[in-house]
Amino acid sequence: MADPHPRPAVSFVGAGPGDPELVTLKAARRIAEADLVLYAGSLVPRETLQGTKAGARIADSASMTLEETHAMIMETVRNGGVVARVHTGDPSLYGAVREQAALLDAENVSYEIVPGVTAAFAAAAAAKVGLTEPERTQTVIISRLAGRTPVPERERLAALAAHGCTIAVYLSGEKPEELQEALHAAGLDDDTPIVVAHKVGQPEESIHHVRLGEVAELVRGRSLTRQTVYLVLPWQTGNAEAARSRLYAPEFGHGCRPADDD
Repeated sequence: MADPHPRPAVSFVGAGPGDPELVTLKAARRIAEADLVLYAGSLVPRETLQGTKAGARIADSASMTLEETHAMIMETVRNGGVVARVHTGDPSLYGAVREQAALLDAENVSYEIVPGVTAAFAAAAAAKVGLTEPERTQTVIISRLAGRTPVPERERLAALAAHGCTIAVYLSGEKPEELQEALHAAGLDDDTPIVVAHKVGQPEESIHHVRLGEVAELVRGRSLTRQTVYLVLPWQTGNAEAARSRLYAPEFGHGCRPADDD
């Protein structure tokens, strides 16, 4: 299918969690069209870049600075080429798109952002769990523990977890003890269900259903540090039967189906 929109000079492409088949059709097309494919090699598997055209330049940005990546992008743009700047997951989440886009804006270079599948959603799918459930939780919080990048005090995990909803914890794989401490401080007990998802969508993927009290032992024992996301599911504690979705209940009428009054 032809793309109805003209191609900007630069496309920030969400490559998903690592599975080449979880790249969107638009992302794959942008990669295939690009004269320069600049990708975050520390996180994006090279297999994700399959389909690049003959003669395209492929460069790993893992060892580069912002200024170096921008110079490479501008060299391609000035020569009449188009660029796919490939990021892991979704570019809007824990990415560096804003600062790159500001440099492009300053030089009047057109760009777009192509969304991707983020690790929390891929982890939930691989673990076969829901992130929301009728009458139990309707909220998902995505956060992280503080590290070299600080977290605002009002967003500390202990405060967020007190809501009792689903929390996806990114960029914290190497801190399982700190995760446990923060969740305990929020009032969650050791039986709280946790999904530990390591390298989701990649050949090394491992998915573990554990309890909060077991997290550190699992992570340390199996060296599940980088590229690990935690799904905290406090509302799944106990044996409560899942509530049925109202959308498909016979007595729940809506614009596409009348209610069954019987």
